[in-house]
Amino acid sequence: MNKLTDAIKHLIIINVIVFIAPQLLKLDFTNMLALHFPENENFGIWQYVTHMFMHGSFAHILFNMYGLWAFGTPLEQMWGRNKFLFFYFSAGLGAGIIYTLVNYYQFNSIYEQIYNSGLSASDIQNILTTGQYNDTIIKLPAETMNKFYSLYHTPAVGASGAIYGVLVAFGIFFKDAKLALIFFPVPIAAKYFIPVMILGDLFFGMTKYSIGNVAHFAHIGGALIGFIIAWYWKKNQFKIH
Repeated sequence: MNKLTDAIKHLIIINVIVFIAPQLLKLDFTNMLALHFPENENFGIWQYVTHMFMHGSFAHILFNMYGLWAFGTPLEQMWGRNKFLFFYFSAGLGAGIIYTLVNYYQFNSIYEQIYNSGLSASDIQNILTTGQYNDTIIKLPAETMNKFYSLYHTPAVGASGAIYGVLVAFGIFFKDAKLALIFFPVPIAAKYFIPVMILGDLFFGMTKYSIGNVAHFAHIGGALIGFIIAWYWKKNQFKIH
């Protein structure tokens, strides 16, 4: 069984505290700490860090912290605490930034279509505020309008982007390690297992078949940044003391 390393231990403790404390105190820190759309009044630049410590449910934090422990421990043992923390936060920040960029592109694409329908900027802002619109003027499908509203209002929470970075790095350095999922309990080498997971996120992120409210492009963003850093480090043996 993997020993609980220093950085991972403290990351898990902070995540658990941030998850439990608001429930005990009967407070909601979502508007302050979750990652909001940049045009939303609740957006703050610090949220690119703080959203990594928030989780929407017990299952959400359980799977993320398990992934952090299972795949992050060998990396911290190999890299050391400082290097692992640099990697973890880089992947998490990259995930948040790429997620925002994708959302911004999707939002502006729909915004332009609505604006071309003859509505003013204040009319569109009223739609975003109330969720109400005149479907005789705006000919877009209801699904598109719901997405427009959701992109603006729905914040992102969770360490999943950083965990995906950790997962990819694990696959690069321990490519022959056997992994399995609960719903597919057949061990598969990491070098095959991890790309399949990422391709699944890419598929669900680009189609309408996503199951639940999952930030697939945050996963992909974390995986991409994690791959770049881990690949570079493996090639150049970069060290942080």
